[in-house]
Amino acid sequence: MTLRIDCKAALSLSADDASGAIQAIAWPFDTPDRVGDMIERGAFKSAALPLPMLFSHDFKDPIGVWEEATEQPDGLHLKGRLLIESVERAREVHALVKSGAVRGVSIGFATKAAKPRAKGGRAISNLELLEASLVTIPLHPGARITSAKTAVSAIRIAEAINRAVAQISKRN
Repeated sequence: MTLRIDCKAALSLSADDASGAIQAIAWPFDTPDRVGDMIERGAFKSAALPLPMLFSHDFKDPIGVWEEATEQPDGLHLKGRLLIESVERAREVHALVKSGAVRGVSIGFATKAAKPRAKGGRAISNLELLEASLVTIPLHPGARITSAKTAVSAIRIAEAINRAVAQISKRN
């Protein structure tokens, strides 16, 4: 018997600056990943917590722990924390998340039940969730940070203000 571990990407991630608290949509329902796989509602019902938080699926690089996993209408949501007070690598990854260099989450799991999809890929109906990693480039096409108190947010706001000022200056 061969154990196959799949790694799939998440949709969004947000991080709290001070505590290392982190939230993510670890798998969005109703949209396939880049290889056509879809995970169905109910597939995560046996998720065992706490769940390891790794960096880039490296089992030698744990950086935190996921403490909550809930299936919501839009997907699997995770809440956890980077261990920024006690793990140097977690502090480094936290800085990468805040800067926008790391913006995705990817899940590692063993498939228990799946069937082929007509459009390619699989419809996965049951799995064992093994870990969820913070990653730079996730497999899911919609993977991105949706909210975080970061330098990236400040830069975007400054750029928007500069564009507005330029437009107003052109009118005068």
